[in-house]
Amino acid sequence: MNHPQRDQHDGDRGAPTEAVRAAASRPGDGTRAVRAGLPDPVKNEPPLPGPVFAAHFHLPGAVEGPYTYGRDTNPTWTLLERAIGELEAPGQDGVDTVVFASGMAAVSAVLLSQTRAGDTVVLPDDGYQALPLVREQLEAYGVHVRTAPTGDDAQLAVLDGARLLWIETPSNPGLDVCDIRRLAEAARAGGTLVAVDNTLATPLGQRPLDLGADFSVASGTKGLTGHGDLLLGYVVCRDPRLAAAVRRWRKIVGAIPGPMEAWLAHRSLATLQLRAQRQWANALAVAEALVDRGEVAGLRYPGLPSDPSHEPAARQMRGFGSVVSFTLPDRAHAERFMAALQLVEDATSFGGVRSTAERRGRWGGDAVPEGFIRFSAGAEDTEDLVADVLRALESAAAGA
Repeated sequence: MNHPQRDQHDGDRGAPTEAVRAAASRPGDGTRAVRAGLPDPVKNEPPLPGPVFAAHFHLPGAVEGPYTYGRDTNPTWTLLERAIGELEAPGQDGVDTVVFASGMAAVSAVLLSQTRAGDTVVLPDDGYQALPLVREQLEAYGVHVRTAPTGDDAQLAVLDGARLLWIETPSNPGLDVCDIRRLAEAARAGGTLVAVDNTLATPLGQRPLDLGADFSVASGTKGLTGHGDLLLGYVVCRDPRLAAAVRRWRKIVGAIPGPMEAWLAHRSLATLQLRAQRQWANALAVAEALVDRGEVAGLRYPGLPSDPSHEPAARQMRGFGSVVSFTLPDRAHAERFMAALQLVEDATSFGGVRSTAERRGRWGGDAVPEGFIRFSAGAEDTEDLVADVLRALESAAAGA
């Protein structure tokens, strides 16, 4: 059988083409996720070494080498930190990653390691419900806190003189989006550090360091690891000096991940692109199915062209995330909807392979209506998931 295309290259068979060389130097997201952080292959060793359980390491003589005591360093963390850095900031030199026991440990490490009494911090007033607790702690330490909404880049108006700007985009649970690059440029002009909570987007959906942020912070509990079976957080820094302060804070408070959690997190990264693509597609399908429902108000998903945040999201995001939010007429209606769902778990997390949802107002910490639903699309078949949501809406309406 003739292979004309192959035959014309017989003279240089084995020499990679420019396209092949380019692909090798710039691997795609799926390739990067599968390979991220793996050590060089060693004969008879596993591709991803198992978790290292050690409180101490052999340390005769002078204190030197990378591993000395289990609160400071661990080989399992090292591989995971390398992997997350490769996903959050591919190709960037000098990027440093620090992993933590939870997302809030990571958040606290940035805010509390970079500020002191008399400094000013700018926070979103529509962010994650634990941020008000962080605000109280900052103010107890003598740090001044200003707040503004995420949408319309409103934090610009309160940025002057701040030590640190904290951005959460898309916001949780309202899904507003701000222009990271615009805010980061304004912050840098005034000497203000910028941290971005990248939990909802994941590194495949958004890369804050590429957009000018100094820190990308996230809860690895959510979409990054995606199986709902571990707690984890991380901070990625563009400046090693900033990372050193974050790492020192981890040492002081001891907010370290267990080696098993770190290993499970690294194991999960290999399927990140596969999970994210299905979840994002499912979230968009659910949002599209809700557009014309009369009982649904306040529908938000940045991937919808009609969403108020679609334009800035499309400029800076590479995927719009797994979370959809909307409001049903009242608390009772929302609770009937939740009870009628069969494929969707009633849980307070998001980003997992199994779809979850909750009536967010039950916690009392967010400024949302009683009928507000935060919905996180999982990896189920799209048709099954949409059908389940529509059936539950019909059931909830019939019980009104």
